[in-house]
Amino acid sequence: MVDQQATQSHIQTVLQVKPRIDPQQEVDKRVDFLCREMIDTGQHALVLGISGGVDSTVGGRLAQLAVNKAREQGIDASFYAMRLPYGTQQDEDDAQKALSFIDPDHVLTVNVKPASDALLTALEEGGLTFRDDAHRDFVLGNIKARQRMVTQYAAAGARSGLVVGTDQAAEALMGFFTKYGDGACDAAPLTGLTKRQVRDVGAALGAPAALVEKQPTADLETLKPQLADEVALGVTYVDIDAFLVGDAISAEAYTTIIDTYTRTEHKRQLPKTP
Repeated sequence: MVDQQATQSHIQTVLQVKPRIDPQQEVDKRVDFLCREMIDTGQHALVLGISGGVDSTVGGRLAQLAVNKAREQGIDASFYAMRLPYGTQQDEDDAQKALSFIDPDHVLTVNVKPASDALLTALEEGGLTFRDDAHRDFVLGNIKARQRMVTQYAAAGARSGLVVGTDQAAEALMGFFTKYGDGACDAAPLTGLTKRQVRDVGAALGAPAALVEKQPTADLETLKPQLADEVALGVTYVDIDAFLVGDAISAEAYTTIIDTYTRTEHKRQLPKTP
C-alpha cells in the first residue's frame, strides 16, 4: 500500500495534478497563460478543433477569452474554431452547441474524410496490409487524428497562430491520445486537470451542462462509432481521477492504470536520441 501511494504521488507530481482546485482561479490562470503565450511568441491567433466534447468546449472558450484579453491590450488577435468531421459526425448537434457557447471569432469547417481515406488507400496500394478489418480501422482512426492536426497547423500557419491542445491529466496518464495527432500542439491549457476538474472549469465558464457531463468518446473508429472512452480504456474516469488525486482504488483498476501508464510512456516523451 505504501508503494502504491508513493507511485500515485510521483505520477501526480509528474503530471502536475493538484488534488483540489478553485475552478474560477484555474479559468483566470489558463486564460492568462494562453494570452501570454500568443503575445510572447509574436503570434496573432489561436486555433483549436471543436468536437462537441467537454475538453474542446472548455479549451475553446479559454482560447476565445484569451484573444479577447489580448485585444483589450491593443493586440490584433483572433480565435479560429475548427470543425473537423470525418464525413458526417453523429453528435454534430453537440459540436454546434459547443460553438454557440464558445462564440468564436471565426469557424472553419474541413471534412477530413477525403484526405484520410486517400492516404489509407495509397498505403494499401503501396503494399501495406493489416491483420483484419479491426486493425485497418484502428490505423485509419490514427490517420484521422493526425490529419486533423495537419489541418489545424495549416490554418495556424496561414493566420500566424498557435495550435491549442486539449490534453488533460486523465488522458496523459492513460496515453489516451494519438501521438503527433491530438497529442501535438503549441499550448496545452488543460494540463494538470483531472477529468472532473475539467468539468468543474467548464461549469465555472458557464458551459451547457449537457456538454460538461457528456460521456467522453474519441470517436476515431469507424466500425465502433461513438465508442465510450471508458470502454476503450477498460477503466472509468472516476477511478482514473481518484488515482490522480491519491485516493484508494480497486486493485484491478490500479493494475490497469499502471500497466497502461507504463506501456504509453513513449507518448509523453520527446523523441529518443543517441
